[in-house]
Amino acid sequence: MEWENQTILVEFFLKGLSGYPRLELLFFVLIFLMYVVILLGNGTLILISILDPHLHTPMYFFLGNLSFLDICYTTTSIPSTLVSLLSERKTISLSGCAVQMFLGLAMGTTECVLLGMMAFDRYVAICNPLRYPIIMCKHAYVPMAVGSWFAGIVNSAVQTTFVVQLPFCRNNVINHFSCEILAVMKMACADISGNEFIMLVATILFTLMPLLLIIISYSLIISSILKIHSSEGRSKAFSTCSAHLTVVIIFYGTILSMYMKPKSKETFNSDYLEATDKIISMFYGVMTPMMNPLIYSLRNKDVKEAVKHLLNRRFFSK
Repeated sequence: MEWENQTILVEFFLKGLSGYPRLELLFFVLIFLMYVVILLGNGTLILISILDPHLHTPMYFFLGNLSFLDICYTTTSIPSTLVSLLSERKTISLSGCAVQMFLGLAMGTTECVLLGMMAFDRYVAICNPLRYPIIMCKHAYVPMAVGSWFAGIVNSAVQTTFVVQLPFCRNNVINHFSCEILAVMKMACADISGNEFIMLVATILFTLMPLLLIIISYSLIISSILKIHSSEGRSKAFSTCSAHLTVVIIFYGTILSMYMKPKSKETFNSDYLEATDKIISMFYGVMTPMMNPLIYSLRNKDVKEAVKHLLNRRFFSK
């Protein structure tokens, strides 16, 4: 085999936007500002969901978990991306890459499962409002959230373990801002069919199954809402789930556009496709966590009132 005498790699080169110094500076400023908004917006949602007694409900418990998840997810990749954009040294060790892969995949998987749990919560709230306090009691929604985190950690641990055991040689350039598990896996100089099978199973279990739950839940929700005779009642029902549905569309829409593109359209040295992929990746990794608190705060009266109450309390306490 021609791989046998190759040097085994111990570090990778993150290509990012190398060769475009002006774009690197522009992206640094944009990503830094977005990261600040992510920390402030999601931090505020976590704070009000803890401090405001009116928000001690399953919906806001899940929302607090989603906000904490977005902070963790972006913190695993954005700081290192910002450093690489300004630094001439854009290498990362295999161990550092493994940590980045584990955290990124764990957070992404957890968000997929958590969004499915939130869809089920909205289904019970709208389609079975009288039984909602019984079905979505604390003994139900807390394990649902814990299960989401557990699924993400287990899936990531399994996939990352199998990837780091692969031998890496030849090309060490990752055409990305960070260590994305699929990009790293394809650089291995060994058979990766087993890894691809594990990834396929994990995608079905932790990405497509939650998506199926979301589709079924919202099909039943829409059917139930359409049976409401008053326009005011329909509007109120739609408002309780519109924010979550918007987040789901943005999150899954970006994932599908990243990983389910027609391969026949890809060319190896296409600068246009490379730039498009990186912009989509940034949108998925930065824009979605930034938009989540904005969507929930702008489309939710309870959140608006809680923020006003928190600000007024801090202002008058001075």
